[in-house]
Order: sequence, then C-alpha cells, then structure tokens
Amino acid sequence: MRIVFMGAPAFATPTLLEIIGQGHDVAAVYTRGPRPAGRRGLELTKTPVHLAAEQFAIPVLTPATLRDVAEQERFYALDADVAVVAAYGLILPAPILAAPKFGCLNVHASLLPRWRGAAPIQRAIMAGDRETGVCIMRMEEGLDAGPIALVERAAILPEATAGDMTERLARMGADLMVRALTALARGALSFRPQDAEGALYAKKIDKSEARIDWRRDAETVRNHIHGLSPAPGAYSEIDFGRGVERVKFLRVKVADGAGEPGETIGGGLTIACGSGAIGVIEAQRPGKTPMSGVDLVRGALIAKGARFN
Repeated sequence: MRIVFMGAPAFATPTLLEIIGQGHDVAAVYTRGPRPAGRRGLELTKTPVHLAAEQFAIPVLTPATLRDVAEQERFYALDADVAVVAAYGLILPAPILAAPKFGCLNVHASLLPRWRGAAPIQRAIMAGDRETGVCIMRMEEGLDAGPIALVERAAILPEATAGDMTERLARMGADLMVRALTALARGALSFRPQDAEGALYAKKIDKSEARIDWRRDAETVRNHIHGLSPAPGAYSEIDFGRGVERVKFLRVKVADGAGEPGETIGGGLTIACGSGAIGVIEAQRPGKTPMSGVDLVRGALIAKGARFN
C-alpha cells in the first residue's frame, strides 16, 4: 500500500520500520521539526522517526501545523492509500483525515476509551492500572475517539516503568499495525465504535507533578515514580551536608519498614512512606549517571534517619 507515516518519538519508530520491512511504499514521513537539545540547547536534534526515515531515503516533512491550506494540498498530492499515525503530536484537521483513500489509522498505547490523549502509558502506571495495551483505531475529529479495529493487552507488572512499557507497547503496536494494514488491503479490516462509558483522558505530564509526596502509601509512591521514569523523573530533595540536592528516583520496590514519611530507615536505601516503605533500586543525583540505591547511600553518605522532604 502507498502510505504516509506520521510520528515523532521512539515509540513510533518500530511501527515505521515494520511497515518498511513489509514492503509497503512509504511516500513521505511527517514528524516534528528539529529542536534545540543538549545542556546549552545549542544542538538541533531530529526526532527518532526523522532519523529512521533518513536511513531509507524517505522524504521527511516537518510542518508546524496542518491547518494551512497549502500544507493540506501538499498532503493530498501524496495520493496515499492510508496514513499511519503514531504519537505524531499535531492535530489532524478534517481535510487531512479525509485525504487518504482508506483514511488515517492510529496506533494508541492504551485500552481505549481509557486513557485517551497525550500520556496514556504514564497515566496508566501512575493510576495503578494492572493492565494496558495497544489499539489500532481509525482517526476521526475528536481526541482518540474513533472506532477501533484491533486490540492487544499487556499486564503492567509492579517493577515496570513507563520506559519499560513504552518499549514493549511500541513493539506490540508495530506488529498490530502491519496486521491491520494486511487486513485493510484485503478489505477485511472491520471497526467497532468505542464505548463512551469509561473514557478517561491522559493529559500531558507537567513537571509540577514530579515531586514525590512521601505521605502517600508505598504502592502509590512506587506507581508515581515508575510512571515518570525515565522522564521527567519523580524527585525529592535532601541535604547531604553540602546543601539541598534534588534526587531523581528511577526504579523502586515496595519494602517492609515504617517511619516518618521521607525518613531513611536503612536496608541499602529504604525510605518510609505514609504507610509501608520504598526500597530504592536506581536513582540519580544532579549531573550524575543513574546509580543503585546502595551506591547512592555510599557516595552521598546518607545516614539512617536522614529525611527527604
């Protein structure tokens, strides 16, 4: 099939590569334009999808909006059978949705209608969901509200971070999308409308959500940390004797123990919560690489009874 691919982050890359590997004709790739990155913000960095497309000499387009009539005409001129969308980040107006022969198919990382929107993987983990998955849906006007063709489920294990689940769901989504395209080419892809009940919206993660509240129970704290790992990273602050430092927590486990919320209670690095405790598996100090909880205790000389605020 002749396909226009639209995506940006690493989550979308496996789907693009699988489409190419299956022999489809990718007419063009739409993605975000290069953005400043690096410590000084001086380096322009292309999206993972952009870099993947360049490896196969596929034309890459980076419009800031698709509401411009000239951009819509350029899209229409690509004469696509279908557009495949994976975490693209721009709203597709009605003329774009209607341009491909078979419309636009989206790979979405949740069990719709639960967690429509920008951050479904993070929100599912933070909410303590035991299960998530991937849906292939036909896009319509409205946020992730179109009819669904295929669904695959995945358990969220206690040790899983948003980074872990993103990699897993990206692979699942790639496989599911090529299956959908095969069925679509045969005229055998059917859709069912979403159930309006149970719809939840996964709003974009705000950095203000990243501070850890140790007064919560241990499972809630763990879910908060894992849902924001690796980025932006849930954090707490502590004075190591040389001033207050912000420590990011990347991977933890529920542990035995009790104390004042935020108090270190031993066992490598174990921190008391409102009920229960958290054992730190991996954390990161400012300007340092991630390290184990044991190494953090050793390097920062964290004494038992020290308090994270």
